[in-house]
Amino acid sequence: MNYLFETLADDRWLRAITEHVDSGVLTALEDFLIEQQRSGKDIYPAKENWFRALNTVPVDKVKVVILGQDPYHGPNQAHGFSFSVPGDTRLPPSLKNIFQEQQQDLGIHNSSGDLSAWAQQGVLLLNSVLTVEKSSAGSHAKKGWEQVTDAVIEACNENESPIVFLLWGAYAIKKQSLITNKKHLVLTSAHPSPLSAHRGWFGCGHFSKTNQYLETFNLSPIDWQLNSQPQKTFSF
Repeated sequence: MNYLFETLADDRWLRAITEHVDSGVLTALEDFLIEQQRSGKDIYPAKENWFRALNTVPVDKVKVVILGQDPYHGPNQAHGFSFSVPGDTRLPPSLKNIFQEQQQDLGIHNSSGDLSAWAQQGVLLLNSVLTVEKSSAGSHAKKGWEQVTDAVIEACNENESPIVFLLWGAYAIKKQSLITNKKHLVLTSAHPSPLSAHRGWFGCGHFSKTNQYLETFNLSPIDWQLNSQPQKTFSF
């Protein structure tokens, strides 16, 4: 499985995955991705960013998990973090609504869609499926990625330091069954997509609630303001 994991830098995440996921599932996923490459398909994000979320936040530094479904499937959008886009890319509708709720909840205004500053503070921006074919949403679902990222969630669940899991929409909420450690807080709401945001996303207050929970355990809160000074990157 050298092809599948060659860009995963953190051995602790790798162990968590390979210990929990059947090797046959991983082999099948790798074969599928290799075949996609051989057939000339455009796959997002670029391979070096498949595990960017895990390479940015070590398993023992996770404070918050924000779970998405699969990467954006348009050009110049997906770059390895759920809901995030490069700073010079137009904001997707769901991210616009995330920022609108943050403004209502915290009184802050964000305009850049690059959420990497959150990741550098311990926010694991994890998609359930880590790749997608260009212009084909959900095209890499049920190929094995879900088992990989379920193993990541289970590794977070085993963390003894409190974590806040933000599960937005029915798809993410189904993952709640993987979170059994009572130290962790699970917050659920409607998805921030324009199709559902008015059914419980707006007014959820998840960002202030997250920080309140972290501070209860004397953990530093997340600075959700994206134009603040850059955070230091974790070292492995």
